[in-house]
Amino acid sequence: MQGKKLPVGIDDFGKLRKEGFCYIDKTGLIRDLLSNWGEVNLFTRPRRFGKTLNMSMLKNFFEIGADKSLFDGLEISKETSLCEKYMGKFPVIFISLKDVDGLRFEDARKRLIKKVGTEAERFRFLIDSDRLSVNEKEKYRALVALDKGQYVMDEAMLTSSLEILSSLLCRHYGQKVILLIDEYDVPLDKAFQHSYYNEMVSLIRGLFGQALKTNEFLQFAVLTGCLRVSKESIFTGLNNFKVLSITDTRFDEYFGFTEAEVRELLEGYEMEEKAGIVKEWYDGYRFGNADIYCPWDVISYVDRLSADPYAEPEAFWINTSGNDLVKRFIDKADKTTQNEIERLIAGEAIEKKVRLDLTYNELDSSIDNLWSVLFTTGYLTKEGRSVNGVYKLVIPNREVREVFVLQIQEWFKEHVADDEEPMRVFCHAFLKGEPEDIQKRLNIILNRMISVLDAKAPDEKKENFYHGLLLGLLRSEVNWLIMSNAESGDGFRDILIEPEDPDTGIVIEVKYASSVAGLEKACEEALRQIQEKRYEERLRNDGRTDILTYGIAFCRKRCKVVCGRR
Repeated sequence: MQGKKLPVGIDDFGKLRKEGFCYIDKTGLIRDLLSNWGEVNLFTRPRRFGKTLNMSMLKNFFEIGADKSLFDGLEISKETSLCEKYMGKFPVIFISLKDVDGLRFEDARKRLIKKVGTEAERFRFLIDSDRLSVNEKEKYRALVALDKGQYVMDEAMLTSSLEILSSLLCRHYGQKVILLIDEYDVPLDKAFQHSYYNEMVSLIRGLFGQALKTNEFLQFAVLTGCLRVSKESIFTGLNNFKVLSITDTRFDEYFGFTEAEVRELLEGYEMEEKAGIVKEWYDGYRFGNADIYCPWDVISYVDRLSADPYAEPEAFWINTSGNDLVKRFIDKADKTTQNEIERLIAGEAIEKKVRLDLTYNELDSSIDNLWSVLFTTGYLTKEGRSVNGVYKLVIPNREVREVFVLQIQEWFKEHVADDEEPMRVFCHAFLKGEPEDIQKRLNIILNRMISVLDAKAPDEKKENFYHGLLLGLLRSEVNWLIMSNAESGDGFRDILIEPEDPDTGIVIEVKYASSVAGLEKACEEALRQIQEKRYEERLRNDGRTDILTYGIAFCRKRCKVVCGRR
């Protein structure tokens, strides 16, 4: 691997191999698929785990006219009899539905027509084929017909388009067709978000029904997606259907990177010392019996390290999505679910019954369905085997934990903003020297929020969290000059406030107590620190004579507030 370019964002197998990019060999998927395939095979995996690259690999292997040199030195090349029988022997239709989107159904439908039309254009030679009848050639022309530069198909033509194209290719080559449909569930996801779900279900059901169920010209089909959409939704009557989800032990190592593959990659780029960081941030997924790293993250981080050996790990996978599922989940969380989220963030496992097949319309009908979707899309993973459909779910790694924390913080900000009048009263209680009122309101706020603290985190980190929380609450309502961690007197005080009243100033020192019983002592220590280190000096230099000092101590969801005057 040494010296090879890193394929950040490249999911075209041919381009990757021809231009000398690093490639983690997943061609064993071809062998296993041929020895254990159904007529229709559905692989469900989280996004960014190599689904599209694997589909591109299948196309490059099976398609008539294949460049066999692309597979030189790879695992599949050792299977000589299999390669002789299957490599370059089939017409292949390859459709990706990942961009079939739109605010309206008609917009999404036009994009689907464009996808089918563009793929049909690859087979322009069919117009001149002496093996097709005049009528068959007319059918092909209908697939690629343009009006003002746009492909045009009516509903009947669109739903039968893949079957028609299969029949034409089969007649031309005298060989049945392999059909590859990547990101099959994206149109349904987008339709659900934009409120035209039923129309899209009807369209996809018709398209897939003719292409997969009644298609006599089909050798086999492979579909990929994130969710296993309920069979009753779009695969009605499809009995030749093999689903290979993240819980299936078959093909478990072919999507994502294994421990050995990551180790080999890091060694190839002389980054072995980064193995621990890569594992903490990007490992933790469990597909079948395999422990899996997110390939998008690993490749992106190694690429970043190649330019900057001191680069810190980032949430690369998380940043490729809006994480709407986590937001939806947290928004719907009741008190019980909030407690379960806290346990997950602390590293605990939560036992939940998981449904692996859902319709999008069912997502919001129950919080349990959202647990299932978080599992199938990679935001949660499993420990051990299920018992009667019940899994022990955990957050897989630090990267995903970060997105939960981020969404919780956004949720909390929104909920605080909805309570403007009490927040204004809370802020002005500091100005009035009312520690009991401040304490009461803070305890209510703490009880409402979902904790994002790691139980194993050092006290200093926990103290920083509460410092940031308090700072955010104060800045949400008042137009005061609020300074944080700036030099004053003999040290760095936590929070210093200059209210509108030019004679008044406020100093706040935040502490974390390891137990509720220790809150009082922590407050006293905070006030003593303010006095000994003369934190109020900067305020006095500005001519402020009435200085209010606060020692505030936190322990989990409880706090204590003590006020002094200087």
